[in-house]
Amino acid sequence: MRIWIDADACPGPIKEILYRAADRMRVESILVANHYLKIPRSPFIKTVQVKAGFNVADARIIDSVQPGDLVITADIPLAAEVVAASATALNPRGTLYTPDTIQEHLARRDFMDEMRSAGTITGGPSPLNKVDVQSFANQLDRYLTRHRGSNLADQKPGTDA
Repeated sequence: MRIWIDADACPGPIKEILYRAADRMRVESILVANHYLKIPRSPFIKTVQVKAGFNVADARIIDSVQPGDLVITADIPLAAEVVAASATALNPRGTLYTPDTIQEHLARRDFMDEMRSAGTITGGPSPLNKVDVQSFANQLDRYLTRHRGSNLADQKPGTDA
């Protein structure tokens, strides 16, 4: 199991939680972004810089994700592709996207897009707050604990299990 992070829009507090989890659980975590990212020194954390452009980072994640991987993203269409690839997606507010839930999230996203286009609703989601960060940390911990068996503790970073 690997953790893929859609890092262009991933909030700093969420990245910090992911860095600590990568080292604690010894799980390879890859941040994908179209700009340089400063990351802590760790054999379990790396970055992939892609060209700038619409959905370039998303495409790289989809091309690389394997069944059983976890993808951190707030992008619901990306989450849907992740789920279709037999992986799991988790957003920075702690919502887990699974085959059972992804269609509902896509429908809600599309509805909200229509409402914004019609001018009925303006603006986007509220800023990330402490409750969101705690919800994310709890959901990540539950997920990693449940899937601990699929991540070999003795696996060397950068090798396939």
